Amino acid sequence: MRVIDLFCGCGGLSLGFQHEGFDIIAAFDNWDKAIDVYNANFLHKATNIDINILEPEVLKNYNPDMIIGGPPCQDYSSAGKQDESLGRAVLTIKFAELVCSIKPKWFVMENVDRITKSRMLTQSIDLYKLAGYGLTQIVLDASLCGVPQKRKRFFLIGELNGEDDFLTTMLNQNLNSTPMSIYDYLGNELNTEFYYRHPRSYERRAIFSIYEPSPTIRGVNRPIPQNYKIHKNDATDCIDKVRVLTSLERARIQTFPENYKFNNCNKTDLEQMIGNAVPVNLANYVAHNLMTYIVSKNNYKINDIQYELV
Repeated sequence: MRVIDLFCGCGGLSLGFQHEGFDIIAAFDNWDKAIDVYNANFLHKATNIDINILEPEVLKNYNPDMIIGGPPCQDYSSAGKQDESLGRAVLTIKFAELVCSIKPKWFVMENVDRITKSRMLTQSIDLYKLAGYGLTQIVLDASLCGVPQKRKRFFLIGELNGEDDFLTTMLNQNLNSTPMSIYDYLGNELNTEFYYRHPRSYERRAIFSIYEPSPTIRGVNRPIPQNYKIHKNDATDCIDKVRVLTSLERARIQTFPENYKFNNCNKTDLEQMIGNAVPVNLANYVAHNLMTYIVSKNNYKINDIQYELV
């Protein structure tokens, strides 16, 4: 199963699909720092290019069975300005145009859950339907998909000449019954029970316990203010027991493996890269269910191996 990753970032989506047996053959992005990290961790190489000017013929040369990707979400995100006119939201349309021009058998697009209120998504769906794709649209809570983090993400999954909602039931039925805590996933790896995550407003709590899911890992990671006042909902009122997580610890909560290489990044770039990433286990959850569907429907031959449902 030949897969191309557009807007690959530092590789969370690619790694999740690769772990399920999909063959990632190419990747593209327009951020050199993320490209460097990606290329340090995969045998195939990502190409640094503005996706806005990427021609369909370039992708057609790879003869992909599937295109995956997460167009930039900052214009939709609650952490951003939520303004589609800023220019990055149009890349959602560009992703759709490339998919509809190439017409791979399947595609997977990931974004923040707020995209469901976006006119760009509506326009993209119109393009997919016109091209003949059956669509599954779903918002997944990562903490129910093997990720120790309350992070809601939207997935749009398409099958050429397929039926709408072809994967919805499976994705919903296979969710874990309870959210995953940091302790469930990492045990005592962080060597702290409490940690600080800078709130968007001091009306919100900022101190969390490892015995609950992490809040969404964002692209900023600030120190504890000297004058921080304990919030009534903080996990502890003893500030001496609290510390800020390191960048690599935050990557672990994004379910990147310990040996993943984040080379030659300054702290600002690294924090943004990790915050923007698709959690590896969330990507793998979608990949696993999609692979199960493909195999069960087709006894599909992937990478010269005949997969059969057992």
